Amino acid sequence: AIPFERPVDFANPNQVKVVRDRAGNALYFSRSPMPFVRDSGGAVDAAWLAAHPCYRHLGLYAYDADFLKAFSTLEPGFLENIEKLEQLRAMEHGYRIHVGITDQPTIGIDAPEDVAEFEARLPA
Repeated sequence: AIPFERPVDFANPNQVKVVRDRAGNALYFSRSPMPFVRDSGGAVDAAWLAAHPCYRHLGLYAYDADFLKAFSTLEPGFLENIEKLEQLRAMEHGYRIHVGITDQPTIGIDAPEDVAEFEARLPA
């Protein structure tokens, strides 16, 4: 995961958010901005994000073969079905997901509008 810097990205449902516990395990993944800043009615600015890191899920996973076999037998749950995030299936079935933090951004292609940004970064 990487800290959000721009409020527009934090609000974007195509940029998945993750909230972690003190040990670095995921508490939840969502397309909605989280945590929700109640005192500001949910509004955040770049200064707030710099002072209160909120994380964007990068989608890089490392699983062992036993987990992959087990995961393939798990039924999607309510949260996975509404958020459309497969990692919630593991969490709904009691598995923990450790979330590492990096300062190296990646380019995700999660929506048609992301293709142009990716293409602009390709060498000529």
